[in-house]
Amino acid sequence: MKIISILFILICFAGVSIAQELDCRVIVNAERAQTTEREIFRDMEKAFAQFLNERRWTNDYFEPREKIKCQLIIGIDAVNSATSFSATVQVQSVRPVYNTNLETSLLTLTQNYADKDWQFEYSESQPLDFNENIFTSSITSILAYYAYMIIGMDYDSFSNLGGNPYFEKAMNIAMTAQQTNRAGWQQFVSPQRNRYWLVENLMNPQLRPVREAIYEYHRLSLDAFLQDPDESRKIAFEALKKIQKANATRPNSFLVTLFFYSKSSEIANMFSEGDLAVRREVYTLLTQLDPTNTDKYKKIIEG
Repeated sequence: MKIISILFILICFAGVSIAQELDCRVIVNAERAQTTEREIFRDMEKAFAQFLNERRWTNDYFEPREKIKCQLIIGIDAVNSATSFSATVQVQSVRPVYNTNLETSLLTLTQNYADKDWQFEYSESQPLDFNENIFTSSITSILAYYAYMIIGMDYDSFSNLGGNPYFEKAMNIAMTAQQTNRAGWQQFVSPQRNRYWLVENLMNPQLRPVREAIYEYHRLSLDAFLQDPDESRKIAFEALKKIQKANATRPNSFLVTLFFYSKSSEIANMFSEGDLAVRREVYTLLTQLDPTNTDKYKKIIEG
């Protein structure tokens, strides 16, 4: 009986040691790849998922239900050789909305905002070594970068500027990778919408109000919406004003663009009810700040 108890304790401690942060689904789409060797893509998919999901990225303990849900869709655009590939990466992460069965988007890099500049080398059963201070491979650099970005965005939504340690790690990866001259990491590009500029925006003091707004919008407004919709709308409106202020200082930043790309429909739904005068103010702000989604925002004043 004593032996059984000891084994039970050991199993419990083993469970704690492997309580990683990410619950990431990896899809490798090789429909466009001109090759008959298809097994490598299945191997790639499994290896990338294991790298993201079985590694500890923080010092915090996550219950299984607390893991951050995310998805990477890797579209193989070209097979340059038997072990060299060009790909597009789409990234999506969500977090739950408290007291509901709903989820809300945090990091959304899809469609026109997908990462289209990834070239990497991979062979079947290749070990994926990673050192955040040394460039070891294009694969582990980009996977680790997005792991830290996903975690940073999640932490920012739960505490004010809580993602700082993880954005710093992502920036370190970006700066290290820059030395290789690989696409997607470079600072001098136009428009300023690549891996470097995304993390630069998140670390830039001029855009700190956007990150403060992300916390206020999610934790203080969205999570409390069912309890007090009017107060939650008021908090969300103030958060949007912060984004407006940051945008005046740094117009058309990648961070602001991505915020509204992820949130436009959600914001339109949030403000489709409530005081009409407030809704008109919100509509005016949104159409000036995010004119691309004006049709979605019409819902706010049409009620």
